[in-house]
Amino acid sequence: MLPRGTRLLCAVSGGADSMCLLHLMKSREAELGIQVYAAHYEHGLRGEESLRDCAFVENWCREKGILCVSGHGDVRAYAKETGMGIEEAARELRYAFLQKTAEELGCTRIATAHNADDNAETLLLNLCRGSGAAGLRGIPPVRGKIIRPLLGCTRAEIERYLQENHIPHVEDSSNAGDEYSRNRIRHRVTPALREINPAFSSAALRTAELMRRDEDCLGAMAEEFIKENFDGVSLSLEKLRALHPAVAGRVFRRLCSESLSMEQVDGLIKLAEGNELAFADLPGIRLRFEQGRLYFGGEEPVRLPERAIVPGTVTHIPEAGLRIRARIEDFSEEINSKFKTYLFKCESICGNITCDSRRPGDRISPAGRNCTKSLKSLFLEAGMTQRERDLTPVIRDEKGIIAVYGLATDRRCEAGPGDKVLRLDIEKEKTGR
Repeated sequence: MLPRGTRLLCAVSGGADSMCLLHLMKSREAELGIQVYAAHYEHGLRGEESLRDCAFVENWCREKGILCVSGHGDVRAYAKETGMGIEEAARELRYAFLQKTAEELGCTRIATAHNADDNAETLLLNLCRGSGAAGLRGIPPVRGKIIRPLLGCTRAEIERYLQENHIPHVEDSSNAGDEYSRNRIRHRVTPALREINPAFSSAALRTAELMRRDEDCLGAMAEEFIKENFDGVSLSLEKLRALHPAVAGRVFRRLCSESLSMEQVDGLIKLAEGNELAFADLPGIRLRFEQGRLYFGGEEPVRLPERAIVPGTVTHIPEAGLRIRARIEDFSEEINSKFKTYLFKCESICGNITCDSRRPGDRISPAGRNCTKSLKSLFLEAGMTQRERDLTPVIRDEKGIIAVYGLATDRRCEAGPGDKVLRLDIEKEKTGR
């Protein structure tokens, strides 16, 4: 928590916990090789009492030779502006102030006075919300710059420390009421639990530590899976399905959002078990389950605009990176097996030739196959993604489809020896200069 040479900013409300923290850190300043500073944030919630607390902290710090920085805010206005609850708004403003003050003073650590009882209350609050291991970890001892040196101490131990060292503190009157959820747990729930186990706070601390270890292990497994399988866009559904749901859920949360609910995660795992094309829309991201892969970040549908194909010209299809050279010539046996060169019998062509994307209900009768197929089934056989299908040129005359790039020629316009043919050569556009 505290490497030698650390400049430490202590968050001090003036209450028992924070005064214990500040006194403890200041008294061990030389021993630990640190420099201690104080910061007090006045939330504007309790009128004169709030200003009293601020003056108390400033005066005590002045007497002890501790540099103290005070900040003031209007939590109610901020909560109304952002739609947050009062507690959440107060926390956000307070931590923003602490981070800013730490930067200004060159402090590399910020200490808050959370203790074992606070940790037990947080665990119970998260339990009420239905949290998993991540929520039942309670309050982390270290998170970035933030450290909690008193997290292993109970409130009773802190009060005893204050008495033994004659350290004054102020009482926050809002702690006496049951307006906030934490207060109701503090006043009603934990006393009942201590009747069952007097050392409940210590027991909750052990539970939080065990949950933290489990979460760290499962999180590391998810990170390793992502590192080995995520290419920045997609990952294998087969490999994802092989994971335990506890790890798979963490993969989804890391790649989508840590705020995904259990229901959302279970829904994604269920979709991953299927083989059909599927989509999942989450806040800020669309997932696509397709052809054995899961794609993160939906691509906008692409359509090739209808373009005329005229003999003696080149038709460019920039969306697909292709060009089509068209000319009239006599039949030859030069047929490209990869369906990139097409020979159509001129007499069988009906009207003008165009090129565009697939359309609903499109069908073709592939030459050499005694059947008629939908383009959907043709693309499915080829294992093509939706984007690949959208970018596949479909050649048509005024009667219907005569070819699908890379896949088939319709037997209606099939050419043979002696025929005058329309030859189409479909080539990749050259890139670079």
